[in-house]
Amino acid sequence: MKQPGPDGRTERGRQSRERIADAMLSLLDEGCSHFPAERVAERAGVSRRLVFHHFADMAQLVDVAVARRLDQLTAQVHPLPTAGPRALRVAALVEQRARVLEGLTPTRLAIMRLENPSERVRQVVGQLMEFARLRLAQIFAEELDRLPDGRRTDLLNALDAVTTWSAWYHWRSSGLDTGAAQHTMAATVHVLLAAADRPGPAAAR
Repeated sequence: MKQPGPDGRTERGRQSRERIADAMLSLLDEGCSHFPAERVAERAGVSRRLVFHHFADMAQLVDVAVARRLDQLTAQVHPLPTAGPRALRVAALVEQRARVLEGLTPTRLAIMRLENPSERVRQVVGQLMEFARLRLAQIFAEELDRLPDGRRTDLLNALDAVTTWSAWYHWRSSGLDTGAAQHTMAATVHVLLAAADRPGPAAAR
């Protein structure tokens, strides 16, 4: 029987590594907080020995799985309208944020439990946060760009705060279902933008 060549072994190794990482992610999605190697191996359909063939320890496996999920979530972030009626822009933003943030929750909680997240995890988290803020500036450029610098910065900071995972998790852990949390986010964004429509203190004088 012909033995697989180096390329075949590399591909099989990659597939096994991804299958193990995906097994870890499925446990994360179910709310598990402890990940015995035997349980991950059973979920992945591999041996415990193979888990430790691909990963030095369980901490490294969690780290790799988290980075994989963050990459998957990043791929779900698609362009949003940056012009047109405000209501449509807000609705598009909130729909996407709600979907991504809900999917992010198990992984974000896992990151909080990591004693020393890898540089890759820190980098992806930072990129997600930076990109999210940039998209807000683009989506609401019409409202932001007509404000003086100080008020513009304040509004962007406020919009950023109420559309990030921390706000989403607060609403969800307070008992709101996904629909109610999404509605609350949309209402809050509309209130912030409406407040910015009014003249500031300096302009009123």
